[in-house]
Amino acid sequence: MQVIKKLEEFKTLELMEKANKITINEHGLDITLERAIFLSWWCDKGDCAFCYMSTQKQNIKDPKTARRKVNAILAEAELCRRMGWNIEFLSGGYGSFSTSEIKSIAQQIYGITKKPVWLNIGITPDLEDYGEEIAGITGAVEMANPQKQKKVCPSKSIEDISEMLNIAGDLGFKKAITIILGLGETPSDLKYLFNLINDLKIDRVIFYSLNPHAGTPFENKSQPASLYYAGVVAATRITFPKLEIICGTWVDNLANMGPLILAGANGLTKFPLFKMFGTRYGKRVEEEVHWAGRNLKGTFTDFDKLLNGPPAGELEPYIKRYIDMCLKNKSLNE
Repeated sequence: MQVIKKLEEFKTLELMEKANKITINEHGLDITLERAIFLSWWCDKGDCAFCYMSTQKQNIKDPKTARRKVNAILAEAELCRRMGWNIEFLSGGYGSFSTSEIKSIAQQIYGITKKPVWLNIGITPDLEDYGEEIAGITGAVEMANPQKQKKVCPSKSIEDISEMLNIAGDLGFKKAITIILGLGETPSDLKYLFNLINDLKIDRVIFYSLNPHAGTPFENKSQPASLYYAGVVAATRITFPKLEIICGTWVDNLANMGPLILAGANGLTKFPLFKMFGTRYGKRVEEEVHWAGRNLKGTFTDFDKLLNGPPAGELEPYIKRYIDMCLKNKSLNE
């Protein structure tokens, strides 16, 4: 493909210029803030080479202790509502919650935000149990080259993920995949990604950059170069103009955001929200969006919106705990 060739020839700026025009024409100027809400810190599979959960089995004797309290999850959803953030998806490792429990949590979040949520809970055969509380299903592909993916994620094959997403589509759910850059892929591997998006009729792609975790094979690897990351996003945007693209970056790479927006991102994710809100780091996110010529949906600095909400009943202590965390980190970073 021409876009892959241009990326291989280091013509990233050319790709970004074209992708930016396409994004504005197809999606407008709005940029969303996205928050993945985790259900648990445990995964029965625990063998994805890059994932910190692969190091947890030796530390967690009882998986139930790694489950988050439901009220803490709901409090996080309420604060996202106040701040104007989207819930990127509910995420949990394999075996963390039952289908009925996840459905109940999703229903309660739907009641809070008035928006159905996405799920990213692994390969599940129980999609028919979900209803209007679910917007879409996310398949954690991570690498689209099937041979490389088998080595990095041995327990979740692309074939099984594809089958799940096809069923999801038949049931009327939207479909998404996650891709992590920096795991050993090359620009030529984009052909596998593009085929996957096309064949599965994917609605949303979520890109992340590698975050090396201690104790994993990637702990001493570098995160991908910012312009390589932007080039991959731009090539994807040019190839799929209507696709929703969410990009994740880390607090040590906030300067990635401007280029990623110009490359085609519709939303930004992967922030430690309650550590960054109201701090100079949160302000930096807003400035990156501003200087990319976009309109930010939601806030990373407005404490009035964070503090003011309807009575939350039994969620109130959990909400207060998160707000106190934000205020503490704001004072530490002033």
